[in-house]
Amino acid sequence: MTDTTLERLSERRTVSTGMTFLLAVACGLIAANIYYAQPLAGPIGEALGFSPQATGLIVTLTQIGYGAGLLLLVPLGDLVENRRLTLAMIGVATLGLLGAALSPHALPFLLASLFIGLGSVAVQVLVPYAAHLAPEATRGRVVGNVMSGLMLGIMLARPVSSFIAELSSWQTVFFVSAAAMIVLALVLHRALPPRVPTTKSGYGELLASMAKLAMTTPILQRRAFYHACLFGAFSLFWTITPLLLAGPEFRLSQGGIALFALAGVAGAVAAPIAGRVADRGWTRPATAFAMLAVAGAFPITHVAPAGSELALGILTAAAIVLDFGVAANLTLGQRAIFALGAEFRSRLNGLYMAIFFAGGAIGSALGGWAYAQGGWTLTSWIGFALPMAALVYFATE
Repeated sequence: MTDTTLERLSERRTVSTGMTFLLAVACGLIAANIYYAQPLAGPIGEALGFSPQATGLIVTLTQIGYGAGLLLLVPLGDLVENRRLTLAMIGVATLGLLGAALSPHALPFLLASLFIGLGSVAVQVLVPYAAHLAPEATRGRVVGNVMSGLMLGIMLARPVSSFIAELSSWQTVFFVSAAAMIVLALVLHRALPPRVPTTKSGYGELLASMAKLAMTTPILQRRAFYHACLFGAFSLFWTITPLLLAGPEFRLSQGGIALFALAGVAGAVAAPIAGRVADRGWTRPATAFAMLAVAGAFPITHVAPAGSELALGILTAAAIVLDFGVAANLTLGQRAIFALGAEFRSRLNGLYMAIFFAGGAIGSALGGWAYAQGGWTLTSWIGFALPMAALVYFATE
């Protein structure tokens, strides 16, 4: 079935609830692969002989693989049959997960981490795929529901990996995820209808066209900048709050930090809400609300005395508000760029994700520097400044 035929048929039907749920679960399970190692960097580094300076590579290599996949593999969604492409990427991620679990020392683990990130971009083939299946009138709702699964996967990955490692070992986390990927691939192979793109360009032309899209698509430029700022604040917050909570002011255990991370899961409810709001044509006010929510999450953390129970409660509330705003803005952005045309949705999505993923990496780096220089006070004000920069640019729209 061609892409044009699928688009025409989608106007006469809606995506079933079961299919939407399956795509949401798939996106959550795949996206979680990128974040399992973050709370386990210490135990992994100790077991495999990483130096303290090299421990950060445990997470960085996965992110590099994911970033490379966004630019080099996700655009293939406009060229290659989507189900086959998704299954191939899941296979790459599965090999990476098994390699990580079986690694005897640092170098094989880092190589495996690269493959985990590279294969996990399958999630960014499935999100445009869901948009292709959905009719225009409900596309925001469908994308929002699928994105809620993705956000749940991101937010649950850290506490789940911490709990599994505490009960068993860090290797078990990767074995369990590899088994989940194998089961998921079998289910998707049976359940997903094929989607054959109409693009006739070669791979080189496809990649070259991405530069043109980036330079000539104002909606992509704006939405990518907005979310780069918000995702930078998100990454800054979740990079530094574990250090803050484990420090002398709060003295939380690893289990306590995992429970704190679970609180942020409540913010995932924003994705389906934002999708429905976008379908009603309220993208602009919803975007402003999302930016204000992320910005407001930082200054409220200074209301109570540091280290008090009230301060911990407010920090937890801030995590929920921040995650809510980030999830909402992500869905609003994807709904906007997916409306630009079916023939280059995968390329637009790859560009969108790559740009704001870079914003997240910058946010993490800024957070580490700020916390070392000025503690949570400096860190939180930088976190506040990032969404405010997006809001100032948004005001010129």
